[in-house]
Amino acid sequence: MTSAHTEQPWQLSRRRRLGTVARFPAGVAIMSWNYLWRIRALHRSEEAGGSSDLPPVVPAELADRHSKRLEDGSGPMLHRRFSVLIDGSGMSPRELMGSVMADLNQAAPRGAAVFHKTAGRTGTVRTGDEYRVRMPGPWDGPVRVLHQDATSFRFGTLRGHLEAGQIEFRARDEGELLAFEIEAWSRAGDRLADLLYCRLRVSKEIQFNMWVHFCLRAADIAGGRPRGGVTIDTRVVPAAGCREVPAA
Repeated sequence: MTSAHTEQPWQLSRRRRLGTVARFPAGVAIMSWNYLWRIRALHRSEEAGGSSDLPPVVPAELADRHSKRLEDGSGPMLHRRFSVLIDGSGMSPRELMGSVMADLNQAAPRGAAVFHKTAGRTGTVRTGDEYRVRMPGPWDGPVRVLHQDATSFRFGTLRGHLEAGQIEFRARDEGELLAFEIEAWSRAGDRLADLLYCRLRVSKEIQFNMWVHFCLRAADIAGGRPRGGVTIDTRVVPAAGCREVPAA
């Protein structure tokens, strides 16, 4: 078993974080080329959000000094759902997610994003595992698996990540179609990252490119094709409302 904390857990210096901006254009260009030519339709919406948009509470047994909770971040939170309906797949939701969890890199933008497991047993995604997502831009950092079942898994950010929040991947049946969804609750990890998020919109576009591509690759893995393109719904929660909802 590999320990994720044999070194300082991915603490990024101010100089390194500023340096990611210089790497941003090339990284986005790679991902954009990988998906834009394939997309027939992107359906985007954005509106104001509220307390109903907050993420699930981080399980107490998976929270420690390395965790980076939503309230540890800065600026507004983006609650985003990326979804694709897959036509012509012979897979069930369990089969699709089993394949995705067995190798996250098969769905990641090739040459632009790599998932490295840094803690946990080799192989499929399991609760408590940790990963570092490496990208040629500012969306680069460590995450921990907060939940995993047969048809979904959810990451939470760790210290050193340029974002604070959670992201869930899941599949389900939608009539005769297979639906794949990514739901993200994220805000800038600190004030410097907030500059990239809200002023320069760098991290926002990195996330957009990454997860649109992931949805399209999920359709490929399922052996089907997207019906109607990819839908992206965004709800923006003000900074003052970015607190976890207490457990019932």
